[in-house]
Amino acid sequence: MSHTTAASARRHHVRVPVPGGTLGGDLVVPETATGLVIFAHGSGSSRLSPRNQWVARQLEAAQLATLLFDLLTPAEEAVDARTGELRFDVEFLAGRLVQVTDHVASGLEDPGLHIGYFGASTGAAAALIAASYRPELVRAVVSRGGRPDLAGPALAAVKAPTLLIVGGADMEVLALNNIALAQLRCPKELQIVPRATHLFEEPGALEEVARLARGWLVRHLGAGPS
Repeated sequence: MSHTTAASARRHHVRVPVPGGTLGGDLVVPETATGLVIFAHGSGSSRLSPRNQWVARQLEAAQLATLLFDLLTPAEEAVDARTGELRFDVEFLAGRLVQVTDHVASGLEDPGLHIGYFGASTGAAAALIAASYRPELVRAVVSRGGRPDLAGPALAAVKAPTLLIVGGADMEVLALNNIALAQLRCPKELQIVPRATHLFEEPGALEEVARLARGWLVRHLGAGPS
């Protein structure tokens, strides 16, 4: 990991070796970080997602470290751009998330830093599956407009407290989140952002997502400033 210091936060470029290539990521660690949030983006997106980047900045302001990374290697992204075959393979994506989690956890300067996941769209299902594989590492999960139902049987095995955030106007996804909520056996909540659609593009909607996510993650990963 290479790093520079800016605005009292350490900024690292992370490279995680995987079969067939390397995954790239951007890690930001505030000076008094109380936890680490790993982002799992949705189908067809990347670590450059402006929505996830904006939410990450709000979490960093609450002294939570963030890691945004690419789930696919460049070669896999090229294949997926043509076929779409990997973006919905949540088991494959969950395996990648586990690899990244293990890699980052082994290199943390503070090994006591608790880890959480922030998943969007299909990335939420991958995050929940990965959390069920690493209950000793993952202490919280947040889903933004996610498809947790795609996690299937893994839902009942998740131990990490899980927050599902859904737009009030995103009716189909809201119904699927209610189904997933009933299958979760961990501490859980479903929060609805009124009038918001799937991408939370309405005025104030993404701000509400960040507020809800920040509260949940600070509560379960560490007591940073509000």
